[in-house]
Amino acid sequence: MEPSTDTAAPDRTEPDASGRDPAVRLRGARLSYGPRVLWDGLDLDVHPGEFLAVLGPNGSGKTSLLRVLLGLQPLSGGEVRIAGEAARRGSPRIGYVPQQRSVDPTLTVRGSDLVGLGLDGHHWGVGFRGRKDRRQRVERALRAVEATEYARMPLGLLSGGEQQRLRVAQALVGDPDVLLCDEPLLSLDIAHQRNVSRLIARQARETGSAVLFVTHEINPVLPLVDRILYLVDGRFRIGTPDEVMTSATLSELYRSDVEVARVGGRLVVTGTDEVDHHHVDAETTS
Repeated sequence: MEPSTDTAAPDRTEPDASGRDPAVRLRGARLSYGPRVLWDGLDLDVHPGEFLAVLGPNGSGKTSLLRVLLGLQPLSGGEVRIAGEAARRGSPRIGYVPQQRSVDPTLTVRGSDLVGLGLDGHHWGVGFRGRKDRRQRVERALRAVEATEYARMPLGLLSGGEQQRLRVAQALVGDPDVLLCDEPLLSLDIAHQRNVSRLIARQARETGSAVLFVTHEINPVLPLVDRILYLVDGRFRIGTPDEVMTSATLSELYRSDVEVARVGGRLVVTGTDEVDHHHVDAETTS
């Protein structure tokens, strides 16, 4: 299968205005499982402070892309670099926000304990020596996500949105160059979806972290997104929302008639059963 590249909006391949290298760089990236190709020939630069939404139907390779950047999944071909270095498991340059998941209501781990795991080597971080330095970093991260009041509260007593704020703080506490978000809005109501999205976008711009935000809910992040990477059945497009989220572009990607309309500042997509069942937008009609 021939991949579809970004003809509408050529990807940036040079350092940004400050002279910094891309936070994420993929060149000729290919990922396949046996004869199945998720994507091929993917060239992508994500610069410091940029917010990139990664969209596409289930099975298109969105989470697999994050696994590649985390050093958990090798590419089948091509190259990947994180802040100028080869992608590797446990890189301190990466912060990771997982999908929202249920927490045992009897869990007594406190909010500050969860955030501190981002410094102690749990999952993706590395350890920091010095209790004072650690405490100050955790307190700063909690303030940044407006979650100071949850510091001493058991996770099991917090709402899904409150827990997700703490996961964002955990991802940010190590001052990462790249923030990877894997469906962070799942199971959240619309108010919490908007709050978490704005929080991540604000932190990206203030700290210069590049964000790759995998989501099925485009509308909560639409006003925040700089560019979109859209993956479908081995094909892809990269560009601004106005360049990618169009009837012409999605029809070409899906190889079927797809209509995109803006209603009250929200995207509404209509089309084939494939789009209706798997499309990434929050508002999809048949």
